[in-house]
Amino acid sequence: MKSIELFAGIGGIALAAEWAGIETVAFCEREPFCQKILNKHWPDVPIFDDIKTLDKKALEERGIDVGAIELITGGFPCQPYSVAGKRKGTEDDRDLWPEMFRIIEEIRPTWVVGENVANFANMELDRTLFDLESIGYKGRAFVLPAAAVEAPHERMRTFIVSHSNSVRRNDRGNNRQERQIQGERHRNDKKNQPEWFGRLDRAREVRAVFPNTNVERKGENYNQQFTGFCEEHRGRWAVEPDVGRVAHGVSNRVDRIKGLGNAVVPQQIYPIFETIMKIERGEITC
Repeated sequence: MKSIELFAGIGGIALAAEWAGIETVAFCEREPFCQKILNKHWPDVPIFDDIKTLDKKALEERGIDVGAIELITGGFPCQPYSVAGKRKGTEDDRDLWPEMFRIIEEIRPTWVVGENVANFANMELDRTLFDLESIGYKGRAFVLPAAAVEAPHERMRTFIVSHSNSVRRNDRGNNRQERQIQGERHRNDKKNQPEWFGRLDRAREVRAVFPNTNVERKGENYNQQFTGFCEEHRGRWAVEPDVGRVAHGVSNRVDRIKGLGNAVVPQQIYPIFETIMKIERGEITC
């Protein structure tokens, strides 16, 4: 399976996808420091620096077979929804879900996996799911903690997993306007919230939804992949990061802290990709 990752950061999602056997064929990431990390670990994968200009044509010009892309992933910016921010949601200029949705609509992958802060589930989750539904995707959301995969911090995150069957994927024209009208109607009707909308029982949810996954063994490779960030690796999770919280003249220290702070914990999202691959192999049903 081939994937493109939007808002890639330092590649936490791509690393988890790689563990599951998914090949990332393109990144979209604007921060120079994060681009350096991506280039180090995936030197042959092209990086696009502007989500607003990324489209099917731009991908094809870089030699990417768009028709082979079966998965689009992305941790779209969380500032509009984070409890640490002003929580303006769709009124925030940094709300880039519409750009991610535009790319999904144009490429039409089989799978879409999105990531955001936990508070996203209480603000704009319904809009996102109804947008996807309007173009033929069925989705579900999970609020999962990093602690569920034995990380020493809670780090709640909302993960959106959506799937489109081949019939709807191939439907490019006749019913698009009707689906968009239906999607808009849903977005304006708060009474139509999905039964799984809102905060879930996080600790049990990850085990119930993604049983029999081998997240723990994947953690052994995490430190090896990001050796540039820490000088020592004591066990799978460091108690405290070796990169300090205050910049004392060390080059890239602030960039490193920012990159790590925005990163997706690979072990946290890995069960989703492993389950997707099991579905694709016919081992389980969707």
